Amino acid sequence: MGKGRLEAFSDGVIAIIITIMVLELKVPHGAAFNDLLPLLPVLGSYVLSFIYVGIYWNNHHHMLHIVQQISGGALWANLHLLFWLSLIPFVTAWMGENHFQAAPVAAYGVILLMCAVAYSILARVLTRHHPENRALAEAIGIDRKGWLSIGFYIAGIALSTPWPLAGFAMYVIVALIWLAPDRRIERRIVQ
Repeated sequence: MGKGRLEAFSDGVIAIIITIMVLELKVPHGAAFNDLLPLLPVLGSYVLSFIYVGIYWNNHHHMLHIVQQISGGALWANLHLLFWLSLIPFVTAWMGENHFQAAPVAAYGVILLMCAVAYSILARVLTRHHPENRALAEAIGIDRKGWLSIGFYIAGIALSTPWPLAGFAMYVIVALIWLAPDRRIERRIVQ
């Protein structure tokens, strides 16, 4: 089956996720730059989450660009990914409003971990039963970058209880790792 509807639906959901996140930002009551200081945790959470949603949108686009076929299983795997992505605005707001306390930082990490697992499942579904998607399977390989990310998320979740900012730092490291589009796929598209 074609992939156009899956791409369009995913783009729409991701656009809504970003919109929900920005609507959570509240304007300060004063007109001085100092009035922004109490909002820095909220802004920091928003910036990191915006980057994460952008990373997923970008890599999702690359992944779907290279595949030739999708199945009903791929539709469900994609919905699974979108479900976890849709929870990012909630944990972003919770973490920012509570100034990076342990439970919200851990919950943020759990959602990021589940997004990574869901993305990995989607990639496997797209490659396992569709020989025409061989280029994606070859590009992803054993997915060292994905497994490394999952390890950092688990470390961030574990660190967030004693040291919430250390847990948050783990999530920043993963975002930095993925900031550039997935070059493994881009190299395949050029060939």
